[in-house]
Amino acid sequence: MQTAKRGIYWLPNMLTTAALFCGFYAVIAGMNGHFEHGAIAIFVAMVFDALDGRVARLANATSEFGAEYDSLSDMVSFGVAPAMLVYSWGLNTLGKVGWVVAFIYVAAAALRLARFNTQVGVADKRYFQGLPSPAAAGLLASFVWVIGETDVSQFILLFALILTVTSGLLMVSNFRYHSFKEFRLKDRVPFLTMLALVGVAVVVLIDPATLLLVSLFAYAVSGFVMTLQGLRERRAARQRAKSTNEQDENTADSTKNVAAQVTELK
Repeated sequence: MQTAKRGIYWLPNMLTTAALFCGFYAVIAGMNGHFEHGAIAIFVAMVFDALDGRVARLANATSEFGAEYDSLSDMVSFGVAPAMLVYSWGLNTLGKVGWVVAFIYVAAAALRLARFNTQVGVADKRYFQGLPSPAAAGLLASFVWVIGETDVSQFILLFALILTVTSGLLMVSNFRYHSFKEFRLKDRVPFLTMLALVGVAVVVLIDPATLLLVSLFAYAVSGFVMTLQGLRERRAARQRAKSTNEQDENTADSTKNVAAQVTELK
């Protein structure tokens, strides 16, 4: 009789711990007024979060413990940390409205992660249902990073409030987002693609905050576009099916009429 193996895989769980630490540091940095450091920490957490799962699969070190630990780490790094960062940055000046909005984002992130965990192995891996929590966290972090510690107007505070609520609602929405999981690093790409990647890297080095904000904002909007496109395609498919059924019915009626006329002639 074989006994169950005890212990955990250290490498992927160390990467998950690093992501968790970055999320925790982002909260502390925001509380101390170091908003840029907090925003960068959230993006570093995104890198570690992307690595832990891939390392676990490559090393054949996946486990239920690792999946649960990763989900808890995501809740801190992409749920609590961005909400606390944007709250410490400016939403705290709005009083009760500020912390309620921050909580809406945290609750949405928790619901998003819970729904994702229940759909593992069932949902289409090519798409996410709802905005992924790392993307939502990056959207808030890049916004805070761009604005920085400058004097914040009421208009910017209102925009931050709307952005926080919208990010939370998008996480629990039914909009479809590309997961990019079909992209593999070992695949061959055209030479021009490599030049484009080099150009993107140069732009990132020049102004990373603005590029990240624009890119993540475009990704968030892409959910609307993909969903509308899908609805139009399904509507067109139903219309084509309806037209085909009507043509089949007309053909059947014509055949019956011809058969009846032939019978009468006999």
